[in-house]
Amino acid sequence: MHGPEQLGRWSSHESANCGADTGLLRAGRRYRVIKAFVDFDGDGHPVGECWTFLGYSFVPHDDGMSWFVSLDGEREWLVRLQWRAEAQAEVLEHLAEHLAEDA
Repeated sequence: MHGPEQLGRWSSHESANCGADTGLLRAGRRYRVIKAFVDFDGDGHPVGECWTFLGYSFVPHDDGMSWFVSLDGEREWLVRLQWRAEAQAEVLEHLAEHLAEDA
């Protein structure tokens, strides 16, 4: 997980591979980790970790999925994942088992 940076550092970029919603994840909504996982950088995301989803970017040639999140509402962080079986494909393909909208 990279950051913190000022809001908009990553989430304000616009391209064909960026967006606000991934299906389960919607920009502006708060999510809680319900099943721990480790991201591409080796950082753990334990049960109970909460953040606001700001958007995503997908890099097809590396199967790279980046989530832009805010832990505090003032700054943003980058969570990198790789959509490959030996990496975080299980997390990305079963998001509802790992994340839940935080009430």
